[in-house]
Amino acid sequence: MAKENAVSKEWDDASESWADFVLEGKDYFREEMNGPAALQMIGNVEGKQVLDLSCGEGYTARILARRGAKVAGVDFSRKMIELARQKEENDKLGISYYVSDAADLREFKSGCFDVVTCFMALMDIERYEETISEVARVLKKNGRFVFSITHPCFEWGVTTSGEPLAEWKYEETAKSTAEKEAFHLEVKNYFGVARCEISWDMKRLAKPFKTTSFHRTLTDYFQALYQNGFLVARLIEPKPTSRGVTKYPSLRKHMKIPHSIVIEAIRK
Repeated sequence: MAKENAVSKEWDDASESWADFVLEGKDYFREEMNGPAALQMIGNVEGKQVLDLSCGEGYTARILARRGAKVAGVDFSRKMIELARQKEENDKLGISYYVSDAADLREFKSGCFDVVTCFMALMDIERYEETISEVARVLKKNGRFVFSITHPCFEWGVTTSGEPLAEWKYEETAKSTAEKEAFHLEVKNYFGVARCEISWDMKRLAKPFKTTSFHRTLTDYFQALYQNGFLVARLIEPKPTSRGVTKYPSLRKHMKIPHSIVIEAIRK
C-alpha cells in the first residue's frame, strides 16, 4: 500500500503540469495518434453508462459525456480529481468523479456499467490483475472494456534496476542531433515484469515530473482478461495521423513501430 500511495503522490505532484499538457493540446501523442484510435474503438456511447478508469483531470470523460454517455470518472490522485471536479462545475456535463483505487471499486455495484474505458493508464496500475477483476465485476454481461496501453512489445526506457527495455537507434548520417531520424528500435528485455521510472521532461511541459510505470507482457494482460471471463474481440495498433506526422516529426518513427495498443474485451 505504501508503494501505491507513493505512486498516487507522484501524480498529485504532477497534476497541474499534466493538466496544462493535456488541456493546451501539448500532448500530441494523444491528439494525433492514441486518442483517435481509442475513441474509434469505443464508438457510440449515447445513452450508455460509462466508467472512465484512471480518468486523470477528466479529458476523455468529458469527450464521452459530450457524446451522450452517463459518465463516472475514477482516479487515485486526489488532486487530479479536484481538477476534474473544478472543470465539471463550469462544463456541467453530469460527470461524477471519485477518488478511488482502480483495484477496489467499492463505490459501484456489480453489473452497473455498459462500458469501462481506461486510456493509457493500465500500465501505470501496479495491481492490474485485481483492477481487471473489478472491471469485470462492475460491467454488465456482454459489457465492453476498452483500454489502451503503451505497446508491451515496443516499450523503451530503463527499469528501476537499471535494465533497458529497448533503445531507439538513430541514423548516423544526419548533420545534427535535431535532424536525426529514428532508424529502428532495439528490444533488449521483453519477458518478465519490471517497475520503471518515467521522466517527463519535454520542453513543452510547464514543469517536469516523474511517474512510475510497470512493464508486462501481452501474455500477462491477456491471461488476466481470460481469468476474469473476458473475450478479446478487437485490437488496434495506432499510427499517427498524416497531420501529426507533418506537424510533429518525432511521430514519424511510429509509422514504422507502434507506440501503443488499444484492446476491446467483452465480459462473457
